[in-house]
Amino acid sequence: MTAMVQRSSNGEAIEAEIDRVRSLGLDELRTLWRTTLRSSPPPAFTRDLIARFICWHIQEQALGGLDADAAKLLEGLARGDKPKAERRLKPGTVLVREYQGDRHTVTVVPGGYVWRDATYASLSTIARAITGTAWNGPRFFGLRVGINRMEDNEGEQTESHAGIVDAGRSLRHGSSTSPRRTKVQR
Repeated sequence: MTAMVQRSSNGEAIEAEIDRVRSLGLDELRTLWRTTLRSSPPPAFTRDLIARFICWHIQEQALGGLDADAAKLLEGLARGDKPKAERRLKPGTVLVREYQGDRHTVTVVPGGYVWRDATYASLSTIARAITGTAWNGPRFFGLRVGINRMEDNEGEQTESHAGIVDAGRSLRHGSSTSPRRTKVQR
């Protein structure tokens, strides 16, 4: 068995080394693992898993490992933390929400959100102004997973729809630029 080539950023050399590793048998891969990583591979690892891990290690050595943010995310996931949902709305995105028969349109701008010709720092402030009660703004405007549900006066569940319009196209309701009108009572 040949020793692994010296790591470099030469793409052809990396590909050639990966091809060589993939052609090795299980015993040769386990020997290469012990030589390269100075430990024994887990006994349950298949030939494919050992080869994949060694190939990843070759690429990591040549091209660099994970950046700090990715490593932090993976460490959190390994501990059982839930990933933090990031909302990235580009300036120009239009949020449309119908509430009690009135259609409310909010435009995302670099400094916050524009509603009725005024700029607000948060969607929650706008939702509070619309409803008169405390609301989670992203939930009110349909940015949370699922459809908002509210109870009407008879205790039945009524769907409340919000839409996101970007470049003239609603992302929640197909190609229509206006969300479906539904009666919502609070």
